[in-house]
Amino acid sequence: MKLVVMTKSTYFVEEDKIIGMLFEEGLDSLHISKRDTSPLYLERLLSLLPSEFHHRIIVHQHFYAKNEFALGGIHLDSAGAAVPTGYKGTVGRTCEDVMQLRAMKKQSDYVFLKNIHQPREATADRERVLSDAELDEAGRQGLLGRHVYAMGGITLADIPVLRERGFGGVVIRNDLWERFCIHSEQNFSPVVEYFRKLRALCQ
Repeated sequence: MKLVVMTKSTYFVEEDKIIGMLFEEGLDSLHISKRDTSPLYLERLLSLLPSEFHHRIIVHQHFYAKNEFALGGIHLDSAGAAVPTGYKGTVGRTCEDVMQLRAMKKQSDYVFLKNIHQPREATADRERVLSDAELDEAGRQGLLGRHVYAMGGITLADIPVLRERGFGGVVIRNDLWERFCIHSEQNFSPVVEYFRKLRALCQ
């Protein structure tokens, strides 16, 4: 089962150190998705990460960085977003409706199916959570599989259930980064230890 780690939505000082440690621990896929629209922060983060890991990184914004830093690909956060003109390489998409999955899978190398749970980050609008019935029906129709990853409030406890449902991977964000307080801590070991548990469950 594929384990994808998505960055916090904000940049922070120790981020490159923690990500570097996760790569050393075997992280296979890091998605960088930020609210900050400045490309300078992204470029700084990428420049601080060893180039040997760049091919394992996917960006959700500033797609020019894919070629500039020899990254693994780009990710489109909405069903209607278009692939940049002339782009060649790996493309992922985020889908929030199981009825769109079939079409999204044809247009992408992999798909994140979001809203498995309510996201724990504060947002202006509460998003609709996919029901068990919807997920069951998606499984019956063969819409899940190895290239569809569950996203949205995923925790360690969810992984066995999602594997049983037929998902090919999981996207972990807050459940990992909550192990580190960017304002008061310098100890990265809780994040690394938790990543090890996640990775062991996904193998």
